[in-house]
Amino acid sequence: MPKKRIEGVVVNTVNDKTVKVSTESIKVHAFYGKRMKASKNYLAHDEENKLKIGDKVMIEECKPISKKKTWKVIN
Repeated sequence: MPKKRIEGVVVNTVNDKTVKVSTESIKVHAFYGKRMKASKNYLAHDEENKLKIGDKVMIEECKPISKKKTWKVIN
């Protein structure tokens, strides 16, 4: 089974080797049919600590690194 990949923007450099990535998607309301922006945040593993706030990144699903961190940064 292929791993999921998501594109997003770095919002915060939380801790050592960890970044918070925000992703946006467009969803359609079930009844009204109106398009809405939905955003979600993911904690991702950044091995080299090279990312800064505002960088566009691609994250990939991986085995759990910690309790909340199950994504890693790919560039």
